[in-house]
Formats: sequence, C-alpha cells, structure tokens
Amino acid sequence: MPTSSITTEDMTVADLLANFGPIAMVRIRQIPAPGTATEQDVVDIYEREKRLYELTDGVLVEKTVGTHEALLALYIGGLLAEFVRCRHLGFALGADGMARLVPGLVRIPDVSVVLWDQLPHRRVPRGPMLNFAPALAVEVLSPSNTRKEMDRKLRDYFAAGVRLVWYVDPNARKVQVFAAVDQAKTLEEQDTLTGEPLLKDFVLPLRELFAELER
Repeated sequence: MPTSSITTEDMTVADLLANFGPIAMVRIRQIPAPGTATEQDVVDIYEREKRLYELTDGVLVEKTVGTHEALLALYIGGLLAEFVRCRHLGFALGADGMARLVPGLVRIPDVSVVLWDQLPHRRVPRGPMLNFAPALAVEVLSPSNTRKEMDRKLRDYFAAGVRLVWYVDPNARKVQVFAAVDQAKTLEEQDTLTGEPLLKDFVLPLRELFAELER
C-alpha cells in the first residue's frame, strides 16, 4: 500500500526535494505547514478557493494545468465518458475528481474512470472525493511536473489498485501506457491508443488527439 515517509512539522526544503524532485516551491502550500496538512484541508481549500491540491506525506501540492493540458484532458474525458456510459460500464470524472487512495493520500487525476464492478450497488458515491482508487487514471503532463513526482504518483496509483494509467505528454506528443509500474509502452503520434486490457474496443488515434491543439 502507499505509505507516507514524513509527516512532521519539521519538514525541510531538502525533504521536499527528496520526495518531489526539483519542484517549483510555488506549488507547495505553506499554510498549513508542509507535513501537517489533512484531507479536510484539500476539501476546504477547493470549496473556498477552487484550487486543487493533492495530498502526499502531509504536503499539499497544487495541480497546475495549462491550456494545452486542459484541452486534451477534456477531449479524452469526453470520449471516455461517452464510451463507458453507452456500454453501461461505469462513469468518468474530470480534473476535479479527487480520490483518496489510502487515508492521508489524495490524488486528482486529470481524467479517471470508475467501473460499476467496483461498486456493489452500482451507485455513484456521494461526498467530495472517491474513497477508493479509480480503474483508469489519466494524467496530462505539464512543464511543472517533475519526474520524481510522476514516478511517485505512478507507484501510488498501482499500489492502491488502479488497473491502467495513461501519461499524456502534449509537448512530445506521446502517451505512456502503464499496465503496472514496471510494465509500460510509449505510443508516438502515429500510433493508436487503446483501452486494453481494461476498456475493450476503446480506440483513440493519437494524431486525432494532438490535432486538437492546432485547430
């Protein structure tokens, strides 16, 4: 299961760099102090300021999204939502769909899919965040994301039960598809993204996806 390594008020900049890499400090919320933040802080800040923060090791890390990232996330989310709805497979959440992977660890994928077989009563849960991991998590990378940050996020997802992760890179026009932390393939712009092994028959030509940035 995902674990937290530091949860004290004595967290230093060196600790932050060790956990998140060379992250822009403007993304680290200082109040509450790093190492002391809670899930309730995530909810309260969003309700009050409409700003999204993930919670890791008691640290609030802001989700920063540019125009390209927001456009691609919306496009992918729309396709996934229609796909799972028409086939009665589940539902999709957008960029404010929070998920508590384990107590004290909140992730916010840019797009996520929850399958009905994850919910015994086939009802969308109430509350500000999911209390479990989605089946599919999609992250559209922004220039502010660090490699260490995204590697940690990938481990958290799979440790919590996510079955498929897509990392979409608008700048490189590539998509990394992860079926496990150590099982990945990289798709180029001329390739086609599929939902295998999770969403059979879902296909998205990446040339079509990235063309959205030029219309």
